[in-house]
Amino acid sequence: MKAMLQDGYPLPRPLGSTRSSNILCFLLPFFSIITSCCAVNLVLCPRTRTPLASPFSPTFTNMYSKNNSKSSEKISEVASLRCAFDLFDANFFNGEKIREVAKGAKDFNIPIIRANRKLVASVNGGLNNPSSLVFNPEWGSEKPQSIDKRFSYPSVSGTKRPESEEDVAFMSVLELGDLIKTKQITSEELTNIFLRRLKRYNHVLEAVVSYTEELAYKQAREADALLAQGVYLGPLHGIPYGLKDIISVPKYKTTWGSKTFKDQVLHIEAWVYKRLKAAGAVLVAKLVSGSLAYDDIWYGGRTRNPWNIEEFSTGSSAGPAACTSAGMVPFAIGSETAGSITYPAARCGVTALRPTFGTVGRTGVMSISESLDKLGPFCRSATDCTVILDAIRGRDPDDPSSRDSPLDDPFSVDITKLTVGYLDDAEEEVVHILATKGVNMVPFKLNYTVESVQGILNFTMDVDMLAHFDEWQRSGQDDDYESHDQWPTELQRARMIPAVDYIQAQRVRGKLMQEVKESFKVDAFIGNATDWEKVCMGNLVGMPVIVVPTGFTNISNPPHGGSRRKSTVTTGIYAPPHRDHIALALAMAYQSATDHHKQRPPIDDLSPNDSIPNPPAVIYPARQLHH
Repeated sequence: MKAMLQDGYPLPRPLGSTRSSNILCFLLPFFSIITSCCAVNLVLCPRTRTPLASPFSPTFTNMYSKNNSKSSEKISEVASLRCAFDLFDANFFNGEKIREVAKGAKDFNIPIIRANRKLVASVNGGLNNPSSLVFNPEWGSEKPQSIDKRFSYPSVSGTKRPESEEDVAFMSVLELGDLIKTKQITSEELTNIFLRRLKRYNHVLEAVVSYTEELAYKQAREADALLAQGVYLGPLHGIPYGLKDIISVPKYKTTWGSKTFKDQVLHIEAWVYKRLKAAGAVLVAKLVSGSLAYDDIWYGGRTRNPWNIEEFSTGSSAGPAACTSAGMVPFAIGSETAGSITYPAARCGVTALRPTFGTVGRTGVMSISESLDKLGPFCRSATDCTVILDAIRGRDPDDPSSRDSPLDDPFSVDITKLTVGYLDDAEEEVVHILATKGVNMVPFKLNYTVESVQGILNFTMDVDMLAHFDEWQRSGQDDDYESHDQWPTELQRARMIPAVDYIQAQRVRGKLMQEVKESFKVDAFIGNATDWEKVCMGNLVGMPVIVVPTGFTNISNPPHGGSRRKSTVTTGIYAPPHRDHIALALAMAYQSATDHHKQRPPIDDLSPNDSIPNPPAVIYPARQLHH
């Protein structure tokens, strides 16, 4: 009966002081029992408030039965709706308001929802119709001094072509560029070397989706022809590379790593592909993305770590990380929404940059979240990352989030004028080397009061992803997904996040940005690159980080007799938004004194006790290791 009052339905009211009314009040409980304990709403005369019919007459019985049925239907409807409102943490309306809300949703909201969906959601992937809500990671109103000014690369001269193709494969981008510029090797020869390596090791690493062989030789011959005419496009002239397979290239499959889309060909030139093509680079392969950019499981298998082939690469930029690590490409372009540059770079022991949000245009790239997605380079060194970033940065006219990049030249940064913090989890060697090079190193802790950082990222990423793959879920294609406890489960849950709570999460995100800005009292800081809290915080704020190899440890439980396989050790160098040049300069300074980034994985040099394992049963990774 309390529930009936809560839901706005009155209890049977007293019928007056007459003898017949008192008898009826006495009999009413028994009558209710006979009618299955349903509430009684008697029809009363508006003037006298007495029953319009005897409770035992056929007329009254019919009237009561109809009213009781309607009342029961209302109560049942409200009870069902209240269960639904519980899922939205909105069970504070009374019963009548709940029914009004439901009617308004049916009459007003749903027609608008369906009309909007018809206009923009019939095609999956978020390639068209970007949101008008544009995330801006900038911390201040100061105007940058060097928008779109190209970097001044260090001079590389006297480079000699090694006799071994293996040695060629592990040269830096600037070294390879010098070989091409001095005509010690042609782009076509170099392309042939890397295509052979891709085909040689892919059966072990499962890191390549498709070879763009015809296109690669065409672009390589064009680069050689230009050079013969005296036209040199810069350090990427004739340099092979790979793209993560969420980046579209006409005439080639862009599968997004998913069997649902494994035959998809998008006749779109992605902006980042256009930039690299204009710089003279040669695309040799589309590299593995985890299915719909989630972790390292894709429709063709699961990508492995070249440093330890019994491990998987983690993160959806699995192919770019593994192929760069194994010398299958000189560099590759990957993406990150929440960890898919930092995690695979750390696992595979390569240098990789997650740039400031908006630095690299995303037209032609499958979208998870328009306020979180970023493209960045996987390279051998921080110097190479700087060269690649310079080629791909700048405003993309079809990506509202992109902007002309206000970066200073990383090669011109005076690091002795910098104050750099180090967290408790920073690698001591990095702190020591930077200090010896004149950097003012200080203990540091980034403070903020927001406790729901990881939840905010999940809300943002999952709701945005669902908007881009609404049709995929509604049509039941999620039943065919490679790993059911990944996107299918997350996006089912995302369907139940109310718009108001999504907006509240973005407001808390704004609070987080303000608190991080106020706490960021140094020019940069050093800390673990794969700590999940830092991954979430950094992506929500839009700050850059470069992942730098700092050493190796022996694998746990090596085979009897030993193994050359290693576990990689890395660190992250973080900077404020649009201060990527500071992180890059510090990473280059560290790498100038170490050679961890020059080490080669033992994929071609396994000990007698090592073997290339058959893929084991899939063990799904932890929640954070994905996008």
